[in-house]
Parts: sequence; C-alpha cells; structure tokens
Amino acid sequence: MGWRIREISTFRIASKKEGAEQKALIRAGVAMVYAHWEGFIKSASENYLNFVNNQGHRYRDLKTCFVVFGMKSRLALLADSRKSKATIEAMDFVLAELDKPAKMVLSSAINTESNLTSTVFANIATSIDVPIDRYETKFNLIDESLVGRRNSIAHGEYLDLKSEEFLQLADDVLTLMRWYKTDLENAASLASYKRPAAAIIAAQIGGNSTPI
Repeated sequence: MGWRIREISTFRIASKKEGAEQKALIRAGVAMVYAHWEGFIKSASENYLNFVNNQGHRYRDLKTCFVVFGMKSRLALLADSRKSKATIEAMDFVLAELDKPAKMVLSSAINTESNLTSTVFANIATSIDVPIDRYETKFNLIDESLVGRRNSIAHGEYLDLKSEEFLQLADDVLTLMRWYKTDLENAASLASYKRPAAAIIAAQIGGNSTPI
C-alpha cells in the first residue's frame, strides 16, 4: 500500500503544476490511479486467500466461499454434468473432503478481467466474504470517474481533466483502497473466514447421527 500511495502522490504533485505538460501528466495520472486500484485489489485479495489457505483449517471449518476455491472443479462438474454417475462421484468427493485440510487453488483465483468495474469488484469481494455495502455508494465513481476515464485514455481519446478533479479522484480511490485494506486486516485478525462454531457443531452432529 505504501509504495502505491507514494507513486500516486507523485502524480498528485505534478497535476498542480501549471504548464504545457500538466494535462498530459493528469491523463497519465488517471491511468496510474486505475493501475493501482486494480493491482491493489488483486494482490491484496490473493494475499488474503494465501493467508487463509496457510491456516491449516479443514474445509468444514471454513465459510462456503473459501471451500469453493478448493473444490471449484468438482462443483463445476456438479453444476454441468447431466450424467448421474459423474454427478454422484463428484458429490461423494466433496463430502469426503470436508474433514480434510483445505487446499485452495490460488492460481487465477482472483480475476479482475483487466477492467475492474464495480461489478467485477463486487464479485471479487463477495468471493472472499468482504461485505460490499459501503462500497456501493462509490460504484458510480468506480465505473464512470475511474474506469470510464481510464478506458478513454487507453483508447487514445482526449480527456480534458482539471487538476482539482484529478486530485479528488485520486483521494476517492485511495479511500476505497484503504477501506479494502482495513476489511481484509480485520477479517484476518478476527478469523472471520471461519464458519461459526455453532454451524460446525451442527454439521458434525448431523453427519454423525444415525436413524432411530
């Protein structure tokens, strides 16, 4: 986070200096702010998943969204297969794995689609159990002020953005990144990736019960 803030600050300072290069630097700054938005969300999410993966918990102990990262291929088979045998085998595999240490498939686990819109962001956040409620007020900012402008610049279109507008955009995006950083740190420290103990006990009782 630190080096990203420093790099964005370089463009913040440059955007305040009037002159022939100011507008070009502001356009470059918008592209840089977007790059750090996408890069931070992706790397922070991957690091958090890696942290959860290294805790040594069983699948049964984790919230469903994290179980998905370890069993996605089998779950996909359950959803797509029309063959009863394949479906049953996939379900047997899932049930048999619940008491084993979770092993998540982290390669390509977080996909920003090279276009981190509010929809893509919400999907990533939900996939690792980060509540998106307060981010929703910033969805228009993400889509229009950030991603929309970045795409225009990337496509070679001219964008006339005033220094004050760029400074506000940079501040808003840094706020979003800080929110996400805090959410992940809190989730890690509170172990909120774990299934509530009551749910685990209920599942174990249900799994061990015998007909009367």
